[in-house]
Amino acid sequence: MTSLVTKASDMEEVRVFPLTCAVQNYAWGKIGLDSEVAQLVLGADPLSVIEDGKPYAELWMGSHPKGDAQIKDNRITQTTLGQWVAHFPACLGAKVKDLFQDQLPFLFKVLSVNTALSIQAHPNRELAARLHAQFPEHYPDNNHKPEIAIALTRFQGLCGFRPVEEILDFLKSVPEFHALVGNEAAEELRCSLGDAVRTSQALKKCFTRMMNCEKKVFVDQLNMLVKRVTEEGAAGKDTSSSNGDLLLRLHSQYPGDIGCFSIYFLNHLDLDPGQAMFLGANEPHAYLYGDCVECMACSDNTVRAGLTPKYIDVNTLCEMLNYSPAPASSKIFPCMQDPSDPCVSVYDPPVPDFTVMRIQVPASAKQYTVSPVDSASILLVTEGDATATSAATLSDITLRRGTVLFVSANESVSLHIASESGMSLFRACCLL
Repeated sequence: MTSLVTKASDMEEVRVFPLTCAVQNYAWGKIGLDSEVAQLVLGADPLSVIEDGKPYAELWMGSHPKGDAQIKDNRITQTTLGQWVAHFPACLGAKVKDLFQDQLPFLFKVLSVNTALSIQAHPNRELAARLHAQFPEHYPDNNHKPEIAIALTRFQGLCGFRPVEEILDFLKSVPEFHALVGNEAAEELRCSLGDAVRTSQALKKCFTRMMNCEKKVFVDQLNMLVKRVTEEGAAGKDTSSSNGDLLLRLHSQYPGDIGCFSIYFLNHLDLDPGQAMFLGANEPHAYLYGDCVECMACSDNTVRAGLTPKYIDVNTLCEMLNYSPAPASSKIFPCMQDPSDPCVSVYDPPVPDFTVMRIQVPASAKQYTVSPVDSASILLVTEGDATATSAATLSDITLRRGTVLFVSANESVSLHIASESGMSLFRACCLL
């Protein structure tokens, strides 16, 4: 068997290459070809077998040990992206290489969400290191995990605490919710209006009381609420004051789960394709339904407290959260037009680990150049067909929907576009 070292001279010349990426079949994923993940896998390799009854939840494009991508190049077979980066760290770009200790700093994903993911938040660097040291079986990374989700289809999620006025309205109109929070905490929240520090403290008290409620109490209240909303809906009444439709959907997915009540605390976002939400450290959130591109620091650290069969850590979550209420509109992360390229929209969150670019090449274009940046990139084709050429590929690469390319730092890629409808691509990189 030829060793990695003996292939090094060949590999060093190939600085742009396609990847075969890991698929995660989590139970919450969309099933079979209803899943964007499955469609992309099949698009990239028409010989792939997609099972009708199987969930296809996530496509991992990166070098995380839990899903290290395989290099798809017959000159460098059976080698993972992580191994390649370890042998040729200059591919990362000088600044990225130094700042992130020779590691690819981001993990790029596609998610296809059929049932809600857990009520969760991601720890900052300090808390991530502490949790990993204390409970490595539950927190497998010591890295933080800021992330951005960019909708590919209509995408629903919960993100951040609602304005206090909205929470107070639910406390009035949903007596079952009020019963879990309690009169004292609810009154503290009402009296805190206008004082940001007091509001944050009161909101933490309300949320913590609810999340720590005795199981029999919250299950009884949830059953009463579901019964009431179901009967009101059957009678033709408007159940929006109880957020009835979402409540019943979550309860059908996770019956008897305290996370069903989180909809009265957290903003409900409904993103159009191209819209995004950024989830910094300690931001409470949950994905509910739809398909998105996601990019994050290279980590798998999540603190969960509801809507999940996985390990939950209510005390850690309640202690770490950002209790700053804000309207749902403020949670939509803006993208900026690249002033030097009208085809590129840039999502540049306030963390050094990653930036995402959305590239939309119009139907009229027959050629397009992916510009070089001083960072390794991962490029995902979501629509269109092309041939990619570069001095760093040594041979042409056929691009189609689902193709994933690794592009070393400071390399450009020329696309010769074959499809009449243009192309859509997403690019993850690290712009320092």
